[in-house]
Amino acid sequence: MPKFAANLTMMFTEVPFLDRFEAAARAGFKYVEYLWPYDYPAQELKAKLNLHGLKQVLFNSLPGNIAAGEWGVSAIPGREEESRRHIDLALEYALVLECPTVLIMGGVVPPGQSRAKYKQTFIDNLRYASEKFKPHGINIVLEALSPQVKENYLMKTQDDALEIIDLVNRDNVFLQLDYYHAQNVEGNLARLTDRVKNVLYHVQIASVPDRHEPDEGEINYPFIFNKLDEIGYQGYVGCEYNPRGDTVAGLGWFQAYK
Repeated sequence: MPKFAANLTMMFTEVPFLDRFEAAARAGFKYVEYLWPYDYPAQELKAKLNLHGLKQVLFNSLPGNIAAGEWGVSAIPGREEESRRHIDLALEYALVLECPTVLIMGGVVPPGQSRAKYKQTFIDNLRYASEKFKPHGINIVLEALSPQVKENYLMKTQDDALEIIDLVNRDNVFLQLDYYHAQNVEGNLARLTDRVKNVLYHVQIASVPDRHEPDEGEINYPFIFNKLDEIGYQGYVGCEYNPRGDTVAGLGWFQAYK
């Protein structure tokens, strides 16, 4: 049975961020993820996890300047020092939070720029991250993003991410498969799951097309959850969706899995 993680960036937004840990625990979640922890001291976040009996399973490296259209800097040529500071900071937080996995954000490739150069920069920075994280048993995941969410992101398809994982060639670099993005770009999700199973380390879910609870739209999530069991997936399933309304009111789908 999948191990569901509440995404505290997108869920339980009825309350301030630091109160979402309690809200998730009250709703029956044992695991949490969110985009970024850096607005808060790591020890404060760890105290929230401990207080409510939760395990942190994922967060991201810093995104750069979101207002300027950035979505990660680790693929941007000339920003290597900044990327490595972000990686070092992510490691500091992962150690305190006892978080086993960090998503390293790549970056947006502006029109007219060399995608190959951005890819190579990302590979070099991922190798740096891999070597820093490995002694601590912390893994890295990469995620492909659909153009509807982040146009011109370095990785649009799972094959884009798989190629980079292969070229990085490190044994603690894996794939994060977000079914929302994958359905928007690729579809054929069952066969896609089979194809990536050997490098699959984290999963995220949301309905398509509206990115709400996984009980509506065009993806049959009970079938997908059975598929994950079938391939022996042992990782977490992050609930990275925007609730239709009140978060708790929309958790009917979750009751069967508590």
